[in-house]
Amino acid sequence: MSALTIPQRPPRPFLGEEFSLTTWEQLQPFYENLKNRVIESTDELRQWFLDKSELESYLSENFAWRYIRMTCDTSSEQYQQEFNDFVENFQPQLSTYGNELDKKALASPFLSELKDQGFEVALRGMKKAIEIFREENIPLQTQIQTEQAKYGAIIGAMTVTINGEEMTLQKASDILQSTDRALREEAWQQIQTRRLTDKDTLDQLLNSLRDLRHEVATNAGFANFRDFMFAALGRFDYTPQDCFNFHESVAEAVVPMLNDMAQERKEALALEALRPWDFKVDPQNRPPLKPFSTGDELLEKTITCFTNLDPQLGDYLRIMKAMGHLDLESRKGKAPGGYNYPLEEIGVPFIFMNATSNLRDLVTLLHEGGHAVHNFVTRDLMLNSFKNPPAEVAELASMSMELLTMDYWDVFFDNEDDLRRAKIQHLESIIETLPWVATIDKFQHWLYENPTHTVEQRQAAWLAVYEQFSDSITDWNGLEDAKKYIWQKQLHIYEVPFYYIEYGMAQLGAVGVWRNYKQNPQKGLEGYLNALKLGYTVPISQIYAAANVPFDFSKGYITELMNFVKEELTKLK
Repeated sequence: MSALTIPQRPPRPFLGEEFSLTTWEQLQPFYENLKNRVIESTDELRQWFLDKSELESYLSENFAWRYIRMTCDTSSEQYQQEFNDFVENFQPQLSTYGNELDKKALASPFLSELKDQGFEVALRGMKKAIEIFREENIPLQTQIQTEQAKYGAIIGAMTVTINGEEMTLQKASDILQSTDRALREEAWQQIQTRRLTDKDTLDQLLNSLRDLRHEVATNAGFANFRDFMFAALGRFDYTPQDCFNFHESVAEAVVPMLNDMAQERKEALALEALRPWDFKVDPQNRPPLKPFSTGDELLEKTITCFTNLDPQLGDYLRIMKAMGHLDLESRKGKAPGGYNYPLEEIGVPFIFMNATSNLRDLVTLLHEGGHAVHNFVTRDLMLNSFKNPPAEVAELASMSMELLTMDYWDVFFDNEDDLRRAKIQHLESIIETLPWVATIDKFQHWLYENPTHTVEQRQAAWLAVYEQFSDSITDWNGLEDAKKYIWQKQLHIYEVPFYYIEYGMAQLGAVGVWRNYKQNPQKGLEGYLNALKLGYTVPISQIYAAANVPFDFSKGYITELMNFVKEELTKLK
């Protein structure tokens, strides 16, 4: 392997090499420059966009590090304050100037002369942003961001004590794979009891967020926050009705498969009643898979796995390791979940997750690694906005990587039976993913279509949606309280509303990418990377087309792809 080339931060001709952000007053002159600059040619307009992009990249990365530090240590008042400082003292100003700069760009007589691929998509987004911008929403958006950050702090503080050991909920969840059913039940009950301790706090937090979000939407002239978010997220390629069609397609085509899997599990485990704590244990009662022991081992094996798929992909993770851009292990005081955060100036992202030692953690790093690859292959695109594809594309990058690497999972499993088990578990999780995506998405539509709902109405709505997309085999008798509040574990509802249907769309795309790869590995991987390299310089459907998969979530297409997954499962079994 050749020596790694560690990327360097690109020059800052506009901001200056020594610039370091401390106050708004120090930053404002750069925005005034962009706002008041006289542009008298196409070249000057292009340079204006480049300067604006340089400024945006710097600020995006500055904010990213504040978020990363805060989530790595939710107990630090300093990190919380640094994050809040940006939200309260910079973002309101950036919103105002951002709107003025969008208007300036769109008013330029030289705009039609910018022929570089990507401008058409970027300008479409700028027009939509101007349409929905309202000055009175700036303080509300600040308040929303501050409220959203509370969720991570609440969840990050949750621990349980099992067998005398205090542990995070992520670590306690590993016990659900135990072959000791009594221990599984104890762990499940402890986790639910701990979550329910904060149920009222989390209900109140969602009420507060719902009300603030609805106010933002009505200020901008929308009937509800759902319609506002479709505009704000730049959903030019599909409508709420398409989402409803997706929900119905999943209910008809995939939920029956969930029932079959649950019935098989119940019979394999020889249970009178299949309970919620029986879903993660191996159906043959074998001990849980343990693909790695430490975060370091997980990283090294993942690097090898990526390298076996394509040496360049392995180098991307090696660069991140060399730069210290990974925090992988679960610990107390760390925010929940996992993410790949783009660092838009240096172009090398940061991966955060809560690994313990299970298969789900392995898949999480492969998933976030797919996002990281996306950042690397787009880092040299002309403008910051070109490097920021919508979630329907971003999740195609990550979910495809989970499947493209499967041929190389032997790095994690010496034993052939364990390798086969891992692949079966992952493919079955795909069948489980689509109904869960439909559940969360349909619930969010209801939340914001009914902005004055009570907590009791919310519980009833959740249960109705949950029943539509879950199996009918699981016995919830006596566990009704826990069932009513399952949704509170989904951070997207609190932190990134309406960001969830994308997982379903991208999951379908990823299965299509994997099917192409199975048919022709070289061509399949090439199509995947070609799609990623486009960033957001063409519409979503064209990006999917570059990967040789349709942007389609009809019942017929979902059925076709699920049949392919079933065939692959049959081969493994």
